[in-house]
Amino acid sequence: MSERGALRVRLDQLVREIAKFGLVGGLGLLVNMAVFNLVRHTTEIPVVRASLLATVVAIGFNYVGFRYFTYRDRDKNGRTKELTLFLLFSLVGLVIENGVLYAATYGFGWDSPLQSNFFKFLGIGVATLFRFWSYRTWVFRTLPVRETVQTAESFLEQRRHEDSPAPASAGRRR
Repeated sequence: MSERGALRVRLDQLVREIAKFGLVGGLGLLVNMAVFNLVRHTTEIPVVRASLLATVVAIGFNYVGFRYFTYRDRDKNGRTKELTLFLLFSLVGLVIENGVLYAATYGFGWDSPLQSNFFKFLGIGVATLFRFWSYRTWVFRTLPVRETVQTAESFLEQRRHEDSPAPASAGRRR
C-alpha cells in the first residue's frame, strides 16, 4: 500500500473513531445534563455537588459505551488496568468539567439555571478534548500489530476448518 493510501486508511479510521466517540459522548452528555437538572431542580443539593453526581453517573454510562461500542475492537487484556486508567482520566475530566462550573458559580456569581447549564456544558466540552486524547492513548489501546495478525490468522484457519467438507464416509451408516 502506498504511503498516501495508508494515510487515507488511518484518517478514515480516526474519523470513524471520532464519530463513535461522539455518539457515546453525546448520549453521555444527555445523561449528564438530565441528571444534573433533575438533581438541581428536585433537591436542595448545591449546584456543583449536583454536577459532580451527574458527572459520576455519566462516567459509568460512558465506560459501558466506550468499552462495548467505540473501542470494542481494542485490547481486552488487563481489564483491571483499563478500568483503573479510565477512572483516573475520568477523574481528571471531572475536575476540569466541574472546575469550570465552580469558577463560574463561586468565582463570578453566575448561578442562574441558564448560566449553570451553559458553564456545565462548556466544562464538559473542555473535558471531552482531554478525555478523547487520554482514553484513546492510554486506556483503550490498539492491539499490537503482531497480535492483530495472529488473531486474523486464527480466525481464517477456523473458517477454513468450518468450510471444508466432511469426509464422504462420515455421513454413511451401515
